[in-house]
Amino acid sequence: QIPVIGAIAGPRLDNDKLYRYSYSAEVGLNRPTGSTRGNTGFRISSDVDISLVWRNPQIQDEQLLRLQISNVQVESAGKRSRKNNIFHGSSAESILGKVKLEALQRPFMVLWKMGKIRSLYAHKAEPATIKNLKRGVASMLMMQLKSGKMSEADASGKCLVEYKATKDQVIRTKHLDTCKTQEMGFTTHSPVLGISGKSTSETVITLENGIIKSADVEETHILSINARQKAAAKVLSRQSLTLKKIEVGPTEVAGKDVASVVKSLDDKHMSVGVMVEKVKTKCKGCPNLMDTWKAVRSQLEPESLSKAEAPRSFLALLHSLRKASKSEILTVLRNCSKTVLPQLVDAVTSAQTPSSHSAILEFLDFSKKEGLVLHERFLYACGFASHPTETMLQSLLDLAQGKIGSTEIKESIVIIMGALLRKLCLKGACELPTVFKVKVMLLAGPDSTQMESEVLMYLLALKNALLPEGVPVLAKYAESEVGAFSTIAITALQRYDPQLITPEVKKTLNRIYHQNKRIYEKNVRAAAADVIMSSSPSYMEVKNLLLSIGHLPHEMNKYMLSKVQDILRFEMPACKLVRQVMKDMVSHNYDRFSKTGSSSAFSGFMARTADVTCTYNLDILYSGSGVLRRSNMNIYGQSNNAFLHGLQVTIEAQGLESLIAATPDEGEEELESFAGMSALLFDVQLRPVTFFKGYSDLMSKMFSISGDPISVVKGLILLTDHSQVIPLQSGLRASAEFQGGLAIDISGGMEFSLWYRESKTSVNNRGALVVIGNVTVDTGFVSAGVEVGFETEATLDFITTVQFSEYPFLVCMQMDKTTFPFRETVSKQEKLPSGQTFSLKRSRDQLVPGSEFPLHQENSNMCKKVFEQAW
Repeated sequence: QIPVIGAIAGPRLDNDKLYRYSYSAEVGLNRPTGSTRGNTGFRISSDVDISLVWRNPQIQDEQLLRLQISNVQVESAGKRSRKNNIFHGSSAESILGKVKLEALQRPFMVLWKMGKIRSLYAHKAEPATIKNLKRGVASMLMMQLKSGKMSEADASGKCLVEYKATKDQVIRTKHLDTCKTQEMGFTTHSPVLGISGKSTSETVITLENGIIKSADVEETHILSINARQKAAAKVLSRQSLTLKKIEVGPTEVAGKDVASVVKSLDDKHMSVGVMVEKVKTKCKGCPNLMDTWKAVRSQLEPESLSKAEAPRSFLALLHSLRKASKSEILTVLRNCSKTVLPQLVDAVTSAQTPSSHSAILEFLDFSKKEGLVLHERFLYACGFASHPTETMLQSLLDLAQGKIGSTEIKESIVIIMGALLRKLCLKGACELPTVFKVKVMLLAGPDSTQMESEVLMYLLALKNALLPEGVPVLAKYAESEVGAFSTIAITALQRYDPQLITPEVKKTLNRIYHQNKRIYEKNVRAAAADVIMSSSPSYMEVKNLLLSIGHLPHEMNKYMLSKVQDILRFEMPACKLVRQVMKDMVSHNYDRFSKTGSSSAFSGFMARTADVTCTYNLDILYSGSGVLRRSNMNIYGQSNNAFLHGLQVTIEAQGLESLIAATPDEGEEELESFAGMSALLFDVQLRPVTFFKGYSDLMSKMFSISGDPISVVKGLILLTDHSQVIPLQSGLRASAEFQGGLAIDISGGMEFSLWYRESKTSVNNRGALVVIGNVTVDTGFVSAGVEVGFETEATLDFITTVQFSEYPFLVCMQMDKTTFPFRETVSKQEKLPSGQTFSLKRSRDQLVPGSEFPLHQENSNMCKKVFEQAW
């Protein structure tokens, strides 16, 4: 801080004079691109009389000022026709009410020292809104006569402020990103799904003979959705203070100190602080939780989950749940139909309030085997929590240590604890007692049990937690003799920042890929190669990988070749090094790069907009006999250098060679028949599902397989969740709520026909997304708001057909996106206590054409053959 000392004194008022100013504070809400004429909002204007009450005899620049507001008017901020102007014909008293108007016009006092507001004195019993408006008026006097930077508090909080002073003008620029305010909000942990803010505040003060002649403030706040910057809201706040005349005023009061002077003038006056305080606004006529539930429940039936009405209803319900008590929430849960209950569990858990969390834990009974779906939905909603707390993690820890009726739920609890651990650590809460306890438990977990299913559970939890300390544990299990352990450990390492993949870990991965110690399954080796290539590989590592092509099992040769070509074509980080190595003709010769087979790796763009880039990759590895070994589909989102793993669906199959009397590949002779599917959604790994395990299970399903897909994840997810209060310098408060809801249904299936010697795997993704951003300024006597949003419904299918009647077998992959609707909306509203309302709503609809995503040419040629034969 730079103290103002020396020749330049602070601004002073003369005694025995009354300075009469005109004052106005207005707030306008709109989209950033909208004109100010289209703003929704209001203006409060008045006269303000300022006079000197007392001056400190020792420090001349410490002055006690008396301020009084009079001639109050409230009007619309924008130009409106008489029909649309809700303020027309109303007076300040009819809008504010007699009590509030009297309180606003009651004098208050300010301690002004060197141009800074040190204290504000008012009646403590006055309504918070009124005290806030007085703080807004007082903040107009904040100034200094010397250029410099300092931290200071006014109505909008404690901020870093920069002054530029000339003879008759002072410019005060507030760095709003540094402000510390009374109310803390929250935001989504992933920036790709989050909100960006941009704020400015500037005050221009003109002086005449050292007295403030005029002061004008312009403050803007823009909040936009990162994934679609067009969906944004702007708050424009303006204040103006202009000197009208100087008259004869009251005489100065004698006194030793401020406190005694204030008490002698009005013993009800107390120091109330200069920063805006919280305001509790009661919503008159707002629906309660049960009313909201009755209005939305039909849109939350399972068959409606792929329609935009579902997430829209989910968000409406969420807002209502956040205001509800525990008993209200329990009443709704206990009176809900079976079909809609899973969706209600999603909403109650996503609300993330103490009442909602306590209610859902009381409602669900984890000691019973029944209710698997509800328990899983609760756990997944915890995993996707936008701002989890230590309490939420503690409740999962308590569940894990208590009696659980189902092993699947026990596994899900531990896996989801990993996801919560990561989010809490990212928030800087890694050392909280519960977080630390869970961290220790997960790191020790894999070695603490002999049960294969429990080891897998802990490895999946570590895959979610991404703890730096977890890298050595995962590296150890990567070399395990159990293929499932190796695969999970290696795919977990792939999710880490490449900087955490140490040379020691790389040695482990190279040992696995090159089988230095023992023989590994193909999918384990392929996963190790993926991690090596994506973790800043060395020249020798790349060279050895390329030299291995030609010496691998048949289909793996093709997979690795395809992987290298994909790195080059898609210009991945390793592509420069691969090109360098390929100049060496030993690695890059015709024999090596002409391997045939059906396995493949391919990456492409799903969507590229100014705000977000969405990419996908498909890796498919077959066994030498033509049976699928691993299919891996990933979708990634990238925005402003932030990265989100949106989706990963992996289908794994093994030990199916006996069905078609084929010979298993090396190292895979003893594998048990198995097929299953694993999903990772929005950075959260979910519990894998099994299609069949063991020969007898396979045979029973082989003859009963209907081809009906098995649901992997279904439900409502709160993707975007941002809540903040913006205290404006005028003393008004803007509340911003941005929420995005996703209704999702991911299913997968595997059909197998021995008769036609054909297999088909499908992954079906259906979803509807609604994102709504709402900014409201509510004083209790007038409110204005703007709401922006967008919604869409989409389907993405990924189907692989394999015909293995001859070798090389035919493989056709299809990835289709259907035509989908996209709608953008904006609405504005103003409301008075009398019930008078002005509202305006606009929307724009468009259809985005569907498409089949292009895969490599080889795939297109094969699809022609497959469908020619089918035809």
